[in-house]
Amino acid sequence: METYLNLMLIRFGLIVGAVVVLALLVFAAALVLKRRGRLDEARRYAGPVVRAGLRAAARRLEGGKSTASWSRGRDGRR
Repeated sequence: METYLNLMLIRFGLIVGAVVVLALLVFAAALVLKRRGRLDEARRYAGPVVRAGLRAAARRLEGGKSTASWSRGRDGRR
């Protein structure tokens, strides 16, 4: 049992570490864009992408697994 808990703790630490590194990379990219004066341009391009992603996530959460687009083919059949 102790080995399992150690593995879970290591896994949690790796996930948290990856999230922190990702946040630092995003912050650094935003800082570079701001210094070069292109942050507004990047926001303008990223805005529709983020909105579309949120809409897709909302559809997926509302519909559940039975209506997920990946579970059916193009014509609506499995």
